[in-house]
Amino acid sequence: MGVDRESIPSVVERVRPVSVGAPVVGIHFLKETAVFVLGEEALLLAARDGEPERVAVHGGAILSSASDGGRVVTGGDDGKVVSTDVKGNNETVATDAKRRWIDHVAVGPSNAVAWSAGKQAFAHTGKGVEKSIEVVSTVGGLAFAPKGLRLAIAHYNGASFWFPNAKAEPDTLEWKGSHLGARFSPDGRFLVTSMQEPMLHGWRLDDRKDMRMSGYASRVRSLDWTADGKWLATSGSTQIVLWPFGGKDGPMGKQPQLRAPSEHQAEVVACHPKQGVLAVGFADGIVLIVRTDDGAEILGKRPGDSPITALAWSASGKLLAFGTESGEAEILDLA
Repeated sequence: MGVDRESIPSVVERVRPVSVGAPVVGIHFLKETAVFVLGEEALLLAARDGEPERVAVHGGAILSSASDGGRVVTGGDDGKVVSTDVKGNNETVATDAKRRWIDHVAVGPSNAVAWSAGKQAFAHTGKGVEKSIEVVSTVGGLAFAPKGLRLAIAHYNGASFWFPNAKAEPDTLEWKGSHLGARFSPDGRFLVTSMQEPMLHGWRLDDRKDMRMSGYASRVRSLDWTADGKWLATSGSTQIVLWPFGGKDGPMGKQPQLRAPSEHQAEVVACHPKQGVLAVGFADGIVLIVRTDDGAEILGKRPGDSPITALAWSASGKLLAFGTESGEAEILDLA
């Protein structure tokens, strides 16, 4: 039996299409300017008013991106880490000595930047000093803790905590399997990694208690925390899966809440920066805006010809941008 969304409220008339001409692999906002990360070579900066500006940043594919709201940092298969501001000015943060692919990037406090190539992770601490470390396998993901200069590095059989400014050896959290992403909770109490298997793993950091979050149909490629930090929203199923993190035990011994059931895979989730609302993009090109407490839905984009590959809210929560595998890109103005 199909899911009927013909009768739900719609805001599709508020959508502005943006011509990007390439697959969209990421989206970030710099104030009210949407930055579409394209699969090859360039970023497209789309301000609220005016024509979009295409900015060349790499000499090949863009493999990773991150933003702190003041800049977008990208990693490419040209071995470069590049930082771009809202005016389209960019600078090369680093060039890998062996010209290896820059698989992952992360941004942190005090202008810190981290990136990885193969088994090595690097950090630029904002003071002009570059540090590096080698882990047991190819780096699967990077994340800075909310406070302090501490970097989580996901890899095979667990994750390592690295303090780039300290001489001490990294601290390792162990769990068998391939860990392919890392995210700290907003309060810094939990670390969650996505896995090669259709599951998540987490640790409560004060006592290293393990948390398994399973039951997915496929690998979880997108996860985001709600504004209050009480829920972790994830893809990996034909609906949004919301894990409870409001209590001291996180999701241990608890079942997730399920929202926005569909016949199609939920590909990308993005939580509103201020309210109990999130956006979800599906494999059939639909975008829904969903209220976390009761699951009420608003249609943000009708079905398209390819999956949603990126979603992002502006810091004000008034703009939502989305892009697809086939190069369809739009900005929804909710002001």
